[in-house]
Amino acid sequence: MLRSILLTAATSVALLLVGCAQPTDRAENESTAPSPHSTSNTTPAAAMTDANDASTTPPAAGSTALETATFGAGCFWCVEAVLEQIEGVADVTSGYMGGSVENPTYQQVCTGTTGHAEVVQVHFDPSRLSFADLVDVFWDLHDPTTLNRQGADRGTQYRSAIFFHSPEQEATARASLAAAQARFEDPIVTEITPASTYYEAEDYHQDYYFANRDQPYCRAVISPKLKKLGLKH
Repeated sequence: MLRSILLTAATSVALLLVGCAQPTDRAENESTAPSPHSTSNTTPAAAMTDANDASTTPPAAGSTALETATFGAGCFWCVEAVLEQIEGVADVTSGYMGGSVENPTYQQVCTGTTGHAEVVQVHFDPSRLSFADLVDVFWDLHDPTTLNRQGADRGTQYRSAIFFHSPEQEATARASLAAAQARFEDPIVTEITPASTYYEAEDYHQDYYFANRDQPYCRAVISPKLKKLGLKH
């Protein structure tokens, strides 16, 4: 099983201790960070995708249709850096979902007033990787028992969430949560809710870790997490 290959029990405990945190406020430090791809932040309005139209991505001729999964597990930089290395994942983007404000910016989401969660949207090949396998990894890459917090990152934008794109994904997520609860002393507080409009985050958030490995947050939080998982770091 994918989780047993990538994540040992010892790794899972270590991940919970590392968390997705940094000594100073991430939003404050990064709100003015230059994009590695452009000279200014890109407004995510053009990247808005209706969830009902995003459940699949047009595949290449003769290939298996890709499916979509959307997860909130704290800092999207951390989650993206892990999931984009999973075999069967075609691509991962960082963005925002679950809020009430259209076209939110990173600075707005960081206030906690838009209702959005930082999420990653994953397109994967179901012939190589199941949604259940992705959810298994999801439980291990963050602490699903801390409400609106991962490490030092606090606020509703950091909530643990699975945004399902089909009834089958909902059923899988709920069954997986029930099974995963036995591994945690505290109750899992992960929100399982229908996918809503997805707003892709600004350019400088995409592939953030691999473009900014020397950034303090990456060195202190993401690199150790990837190392413990045996992934590229």
